[in-house]
Order: sequence, then C-alpha cells, then structure tokens
Amino acid sequence: MDSAYPSSPAPSPALQKVAAEAAARQKKTSGHASRRLLPLRVGTRGSPLALVQTRAFLTMLTRFCPVLRDMGAFQEHQINTTGDQVQNRRLAEIGGKGLFAKEIHEALSDGRIDFAVHSLKDLETTLPPGLVLACTLRREDARDALILGPNLAPTDPDDPYSALPEGALVGCASVRRQAQMLHVRPDLKFGLLRGNVQTRLDKLAGRQCDATLLALAGLRRLGMAERASLVLSPTVMVPAAGQGIVGVTVREDDIELRELLAAIEDYEARAVATAERALLAELDGSCRTPIGGYAQLIPVVAGEEPKLHLTGLVAREDGSFLLKRAISGSPEDAARLGKELGESLRADSPADIFEDK
Repeated sequence: MDSAYPSSPAPSPALQKVAAEAAARQKKTSGHASRRLLPLRVGTRGSPLALVQTRAFLTMLTRFCPVLRDMGAFQEHQINTTGDQVQNRRLAEIGGKGLFAKEIHEALSDGRIDFAVHSLKDLETTLPPGLVLACTLRREDARDALILGPNLAPTDPDDPYSALPEGALVGCASVRRQAQMLHVRPDLKFGLLRGNVQTRLDKLAGRQCDATLLALAGLRRLGMAERASLVLSPTVMVPAAGQGIVGVTVREDDIELRELLAAIEDYEARAVATAERALLAELDGSCRTPIGGYAQLIPVVAGEEPKLHLTGLVAREDGSFLLKRAISGSPEDAARLGKELGESLRADSPADIFEDK
C-alpha cells in the first residue's frame, strides 16, 4: 500500500525538546493527583480512511520521538459524527458545512481530547472559537477519480466521460462534482450515494448506479488506487479545497502541543491550504454551492522565486453556469491570492448561486 505520507520531515530540536519535557513531567506527576500530561488524546472519525490517516500521522510523529512511543503517549478516541450517522440525506439538508468535524471539535473544546486529525476538506471554513489549525501534512494526490460500474469500461482517456452512455446514473453526494460533470454532459442523471469508500464501491458493484467519483487520495491511502477507472485532471474536474491534505486542530492556548505539531508541518501543504481556504472564506457559499479550489507550487527554475498557482471554480448545481479562473503569485501571499480570486469569482457570478435554498 502507498504510504499515506510520502515523506516525513527531519527530526527538529523543537520536537525532541517537547518529547523530553513530556517525559520529565510525566515522571513528576506519576502517582499524584496533579494534571497528567500523557497520554495525549487524539480525536478522529471512525471510518476506515480516517483511522488510516490518524494512525499514519501518529506513526510519523513518534518515529522521531521514540520516548513518546515507548511511553504510550497517544490514546485514540473514535468519535461518531453527524455526517457519519446520517447517510440518506445530503449534508446541506442536515446542517451544512463541518458535519464531519462538529462533534470532534466539541470534544476538543471541552477538553475531552487534546487534538484532532481530519481530512482538511471536511473542516469548517471558519473554525470554532478557541481552536486553530496547528498542522497540515504533505498532500496526497488531490485529483478526483471516476469509478465505472462492472458493465462499463474506459473508451478514450482524453474524453473521460465518453465511457458513460446517454442518461447514465452517477452516484454522487458532491454538488461540486455533479455541477462540473453536468456542465459537460447535461444528459447525465445523478443519485445520492454516501458512505465510506468501501460502501460506495459495494453499491456501485451492486449496480445501484453506473459510475461514481471518489478522491484519489483516499483510494491511495486505503491501498485501493487500482479501483480508479480514470483519474481526472484538475483541468477537467477542479478538486475540493483541501482535498488530499490531512489537518490537525488543537486548542489555541495549548502552546506546547502547537509547538510539537509545528515541527512536522509541511510548508507546501500549508501554503496551498491557506490559499484554498481563503478562497472558500471569500466565496462563503452554502453547502449547496458548487465550489472548487486547487493550488499548487510551480517548480522553480534556477534563480527564480517559487510561484503559487491557484484555480477557483463556482457553478450552479445543474451545471448551467460555470466560471473558472486562476491566479498566481508568491506562496507568502497565499491568503491574499485566495481572497482576490474569490472576490473575482463572486463579482462575476449570479448572486443566487451563493444563497441558501
């Protein structure tokens, strides 16, 4: 199976210092009623993908701090979220954004857990008061994958939707994916398909629909990349903001844990995530608004400064309107670039697109 995180940062003095201090404090408090630092309680959804991501992250963290691993420093807490509990309705109908993080963040705010691991695309655009995004990990492949049913096969890699017959039924819960496909193929039909990765694949195999779409990052992390019939270029299907990135949230005042997590942050993931989330914040659409955001750092040529390239998309759910634009600039200006692109897209889109319906 492909590693959930292709590479890890080198050990840092900050990380080693925090580990040493944790060990010393643990010895001091052992057998007393004072606050116990360890184990650190990590909150996560209970889906197979969420658990793979969380455990890969903890493995990476303890690889450079054997003292934490040997002390059993981390305790996993699986939390059942509203997004997981309700599978027969769209997220927009049961509360909108953040339903895969709501209960986890309540536990974090209440002190029942110390930090939480998420798929970044599931996080609210604005985090609850007192919580911060402390760490973003190296991005997996952000592209979407088209998975065809057992009766279909790819026909033309340059025309990925050509494998779908007229009026084919696509199982999908994402208005972003639906709008982009309908813009190109208005003949397609869409039906609600939710659940974890294996559940969706099982429903597809059972011919409940002709095709579905999944994030390639999830398939890769689960060792199921071969299930992708076609991988869609970001120029064909603009990914969701944050897709393929794992983010870790903590309480804002937990300085020690923030220092530990900052030591393993991926610079590129933070830059692209900042741009994409700034785009989302400026557009501030409802959960029914199809919005895409995909940033990448352009490889530098000798003597040149790195560039961040951000693509943004806004559409109508039925695909009748679609606007896609891009902007480039310094990675240090990621937040400004996201805001500017969001302003541009909003200014030239029909106002009703951003209204709650």
